[in-house]
Amino acid sequence: MAQVQETVARELDRIGSVIDELGDLFAAAGEQLALVGGPVRDAMLGRLQNDLDFTTSARPDVTERLVSKWAEAVWDMGRAFGTIGCRKGPWQVEITTYRAETYDPASRKPEVDFGDSLAGDLGRRDFTVNAMAVTVPGRVFEDPYGGIADLAERVLRTPGRPEDSFSDDPLRMMRAARFSAQLGFDVAPEVVAAMTAMADRISIISAERVRDEIVKLVCAPYPRRGLTLLVQTGLAALVLPELPALALERDEHHRHKDVYEHTLTVLEQAIDLETSRGGPDAPPDFVGRFAALMHDVGKPRTRKFAGDGTVTFHHHDVVGAKITRKRMRALRFSNDDIDAVATLVELHLRFHGYGSGEWTDSAVRRYVRDAGDQLERLHILTRADCTTRNQRKADRLRRTYDELEERIARLSEEEELASIRPDLDGTEIMEILGIGPGRDVGEAYRFLLELRMDHGPQDPATVRAALLDWWGSR
Repeated sequence: MAQVQETVARELDRIGSVIDELGDLFAAAGEQLALVGGPVRDAMLGRLQNDLDFTTSARPDVTERLVSKWAEAVWDMGRAFGTIGCRKGPWQVEITTYRAETYDPASRKPEVDFGDSLAGDLGRRDFTVNAMAVTVPGRVFEDPYGGIADLAERVLRTPGRPEDSFSDDPLRMMRAARFSAQLGFDVAPEVVAAMTAMADRISIISAERVRDEIVKLVCAPYPRRGLTLLVQTGLAALVLPELPALALERDEHHRHKDVYEHTLTVLEQAIDLETSRGGPDAPPDFVGRFAALMHDVGKPRTRKFAGDGTVTFHHHDVVGAKITRKRMRALRFSNDDIDAVATLVELHLRFHGYGSGEWTDSAVRRYVRDAGDQLERLHILTRADCTTRNQRKADRLRRTYDELEERIARLSEEEELASIRPDLDGTEIMEILGIGPGRDVGEAYRFLLELRMDHGPQDPATVRAALLDWWGSR
């Protein structure tokens, strides 16, 4: 406990210029102010960031008037929920009026009522480790629900009955999984039981809010924890049903691997590769991680048992890409994210056509072209997808992919693979063939692109002759 107190004091001293000034400002106006929630929790963990959350007795109009005299910039997009935001130097600050919010059973949006006490405000928060506060000025620690003990035990509990908490805001069930993934904490048995019993309540939450929690969970340090909890409680079956569907019933001869466990292992290996290839400060890559999570979702639909008991999943890459697009659209992801993840899912088996290293230069060019700007992510996904326990096989696959990357690097240097285009542009095509703009130009362009893929750069006379031969044979 003494060590926690020292850590908190050190972290609060680091942000003292902000919290003490704000505390004095609100106190002079007769209002209460407290640093609250995640920042207090993170201060105890020694990882306080520059985003600071406060709660106050002041109504939003009063808060806005007070911080306008102090902050460098002020915004009020959260006014309807009692929140005023501002910036002071490197600090991003949000100040929210004491509140209590509940959901109508059939509503997707919370009904917001302003509260009148700090204790009441803390009681409506999601978990005890987020229900601690430090009042300012004075820096008095408030922990009415035992958050510091739960923090020490690394467990997530709700301030009151979890059933009441999840009834008020069902998204808190997703947040339990997300915080478990972010903090590496266990979730209390009574919380897990309530999540399981109330999982269908998640249906009243908007797709956008569910999506945001999934993104935060997947980008967390320990996503397996959160994903496992979602599957265990039945929440995944409602928000990401492709994940529990991977837990295929194994055949009696155990001739195919556990696809669900394989997928979680691939995700963890992809995360390790993010760091080893991008450096220790590489930010979490949602697109790459989500592609790892979704790469085999086509397997349940394509599974076939042969007469000898062997199992096949033919074309699960193509089917999986379609399933991925459908799920990401349902979760309201951007078109760019959908295209990127689906491309990776569709291409994740392409390397295995490389065999023992006998790909032609033409095949390497097509690999790079088809991956486009997802090439580095495809490298990571393909490498992460190797989960065999056969060390000789794993080493052989790694060496073969090393050779492929070396060939890509060599050809890229020689031919600028990232920007492969035909040796002739549209204007030159029309001039040589004596035609105007139209479909024929596009067909000629595609012919020349395939020629470039097959043979690499060629001299102008050779390309011109090939174009004329193709045109004459149509």
